[in-house]
Amino acid sequence: MRTRIMDDAESSDLLEPHRSALFAHCYRMLGSPTEADDAVQETMVRAWKGLDRFEARAKLGTWLYRIATNVCLDALADRRRRERPVDLTPAGSVDGALKLRPPEEWLEPVPDARVVSDSADPGTQLMLRQSIRLAFVAALQHLPPKQRAALLSTEVLGMSAAETAECLDTSVASVNSAVQRARAKLATRDLEAPGPLSAPQRVLLDRYVEAFEKYDVDGLTALMRDDATMSMPPLELWLRGTEDIRAWMLGRGSECRGSRLVPTAANGQPAFGQYRWFGPEEGFRPWALVVLDLAGDSIGGVTSFLDVERLFPLFSLPAHPDR
Repeated sequence: MRTRIMDDAESSDLLEPHRSALFAHCYRMLGSPTEADDAVQETMVRAWKGLDRFEARAKLGTWLYRIATNVCLDALADRRRRERPVDLTPAGSVDGALKLRPPEEWLEPVPDARVVSDSADPGTQLMLRQSIRLAFVAALQHLPPKQRAALLSTEVLGMSAAETAECLDTSVASVNSAVQRARAKLATRDLEAPGPLSAPQRVLLDRYVEAFEKYDVDGLTALMRDDATMSMPPLELWLRGTEDIRAWMLGRGSECRGSRLVPTAANGQPAFGQYRWFGPEEGFRPWALVVLDLAGDSIGGVTSFLDVERLFPLFSLPAHPDR
């Protein structure tokens, strides 16, 4: 064990390069960027306090992941899992009740910029985007916390079963068993990982923006799969199928006519800040963060997160569109 006195600047230089990767890990564990930030901060505090006791025989990153994982496990011990509307209830009807659920019950989106470094090689960037997709992170929340941690440590972080066992204070056999059970549970879900956006998909996104801003509902639904879904957390109601989506947009959702979209990226998926028109006096105001789930050359799902007061600053979206 080494003995030395390290000042705050040295500690920061040693720990800070790991913050982004720790944030991504905590987000996958917790399903909330706000909670992930809190977990990373607690990890840094614990690491800073214990740095003089860190044994150099271990990798610093592995040691930090161990701390972060245990911080997340502590946080998960006293709260329920976060969900998506599509995983919580059966599909609703166009005239269904608009029941609100507390924000802490919903899976939250994360900006790609918080997880995917521009300096990373293309392969690493693709892996990171795939590891934060909404469907994947949502599926993780249905695993028991230690099973979730075992899967992420081995499958995403690339830790060995022995390193993971040390991290979770368990045996290698227990880790292998947990990973096997986790894989079996995830195998029941559609978690096909897409590659980089293709040229047809980029055209699809351009057509989506044009149709949405013109509020061409027929044009919009023509871009969707027949079984596409639409959800609007924190509303519990969600819809399946272009017929119901079209009816919603022409009826209860028609107030979105005249909106503007500003592109961003969330959870490795195309996303937009939606600004609704509130008349000449108020102009455009933030309304939703829209995340698209692409299925080949069509849209398989639209999730409109309505918590704009928190999400727009998180995604560095402006208060008003620039046009």
